[in-house]
Amino acid sequence: MSRSNKVIVPQCKSVLNQMKYEIAAEFGLMNGGYTAGSVDTEFAGELGAVHASGTGSVNWSTLSSRQAGSVGGEITKRLVSQAEQVLNGGLTL
Repeated sequence: MSRSNKVIVPQCKSVLNQMKYEIAAEFGLMNGGYTAGSVDTEFAGELGAVHASGTGSVNWSTLSSRQAGSVGGEITKRLVSQAEQVLNGGLTL
């Protein structure tokens, strides 16, 4: 089975990227002095603390496979949880 990184819904790319950096901040993987306790991740994207460049970025190449996998696993867990809420009528998108 071959894998593809093809983006099926291009509009979701920026949201998933933001979620990736928010989770990295929660796990304390941010560069530039940010740790899980020092970044309010709920509003970090709005404040500019969580983004791909500049202060507070994540150097993905220095993370262990376990750390990077934890971020991906948490993204999956949150997406499944959101889908369950939508299916149960508790959340609208």
